[in-house]
Amino acid sequence: MKREKVLSWDEYFMGLAHLSAMRSKDPSTQVGACIVNASNRVVGIGYNGLPHGCDDDKFPWDREGRTLDTKYVYVVHAELNAILNSTTSLNGCTLYVSLFPCNECAKAIVQAGIKKIVYESDKYSDTDIVKASKRILNAANVELEQMDETIKIKVEKTKNE
Repeated sequence: MKREKVLSWDEYFMGLAHLSAMRSKDPSTQVGACIVNASNRVVGIGYNGLPHGCDDDKFPWDREGRTLDTKYVYVVHAELNAILNSTTSLNGCTLYVSLFPCNECAKAIVQAGIKKIVYESDKYSDTDIVKASKRILNAANVELEQMDETIKIKVEKTKNE
């Protein structure tokens, strides 16, 4: 008899987003994203981090201070990284992301042709950035779906760590 209690596709892809987020060096916020096509094939994955080739020891990770002394002007968000890391056209795809996208990512999502976003946290919903994001996504008819439960991933260290 087969196992009955298996992950749903939503849980599986959000789990991949969380696993990807574990690569983020950001000390305060780790975000992961996973893009899948209509055949449930992963076509892009990403996490929030510095652009390729930038030494993350030479850039700030602070949240407050002068603009050039904070992470915000340097970090590539998980959604944009997943789009940039994609292996094929994203037209009609679904994006799984652990934190609701900002307005800048929303523009890239729409331009890439992504038609659905499944997300967990919307903790910044009262900010102008997320309000603008929702306005952009709604105008472009991108379907938005918040997951009911947060996906938990437990990773155990091996003896070699």
